[in-house]
Amino acid sequence: MSRFWSDLASQLTPYVPGEQPKAERLVKLNTNENPYGPSPAVLEAIAGTSASELKRYPDPDSSALKAAFAEREGLTPEQVFLGNGSDEVLAHTFQALLKHDKPLLFPDISYSFYPVWSELYQVNYQPVPLRDDFTIDVDAYSAPNSGILIPNPNAPTGVLLPREDIVRLLGAHPESVVVIDEAYIDFGGESATALIAEHNNLLVIQTVSKSRSLAGMRVGAAFGQAPLIEGLVRVKDSFNSYPMDVVAQRATLASLADEAWFRQCCDKVVATRERTDKVLRDLGFAVLPSAANFIFARHPGHDAAQIFAALRERGIVVRYFSKPRIDQFLRISIGTDEEMDELFAALAEILAM
Repeated sequence: MSRFWSDLASQLTPYVPGEQPKAERLVKLNTNENPYGPSPAVLEAIAGTSASELKRYPDPDSSALKAAFAEREGLTPEQVFLGNGSDEVLAHTFQALLKHDKPLLFPDISYSFYPVWSELYQVNYQPVPLRDDFTIDVDAYSAPNSGILIPNPNAPTGVLLPREDIVRLLGAHPESVVVIDEAYIDFGGESATALIAEHNNLLVIQTVSKSRSLAGMRVGAAFGQAPLIEGLVRVKDSFNSYPMDVVAQRATLASLADEAWFRQCCDKVVATRERTDKVLRDLGFAVLPSAANFIFARHPGHDAAQIFAALRERGIVVRYFSKPRIDQFLRISIGTDEEMDELFAALAEILAM
């Protein structure tokens, strides 16, 4: 511990991101990246960035990109907020909308960055247990609160919360901001953005990292009625008034314009996910129903940490969480069919030992 650290820095338990191994020959199924590249139009947009664009500051409002997102979601640009990945958008949300006297509520098993932001921004929070089957019980969010944060589909479980449950949650808590974190919504869910017009307490957050194969660009968006968006802008402009660089704006605009490529890639991931679900079940795994680009599974006869280590020895990396309730599960990102075949063969060999 450095003697120059603040008390806050000394007390933090930072988020641990998924490993980015450096080995050349590796089947990487641990960080939920899209196995297929972005639209060719994205690469053309990046290559077409001019020197004059790079020497100037970017549009601080990302006006063209906001307009494109707004058109896609049936909203107005005033109902769109953009940031460096959904992580930054969520961080601003914690500061702008979720820091109040009453506690913030979110699932006890969810994105592990939520408690980190709570500590960093000194937000009082209260985890709400998932049901035994790892579904979210919206009726369990009855405690006094000033905000509710739900990842949908949930991570790391992949389980989807039906939109009618989100409607019930919004109706039951009209004085609380309800944030729906939709990082994986394009792989099998129905976005809550259609509910924004009728609910002034709803904020929906999305990312281009997963379904649009742009994790390296770091672009995230929030959608909500204008007063919520204005709160985010106030925090953003007090932190970094130029968060979205020129290349990221150009790349994302090109991606949004190529809906056919986007849908084709999502469909391929979903088809491989369904095949993976069946193969894992045939191998004896218990698999949670997933609406994401990953699967959460456990084997009743084999320790998850040992399977994780054995896969790693064979050059296959998945994600293991040594946390209560989920320490016998593996989170497996969906790769190409060829990558998944390598996983299946390795698992069959390990389980037979």
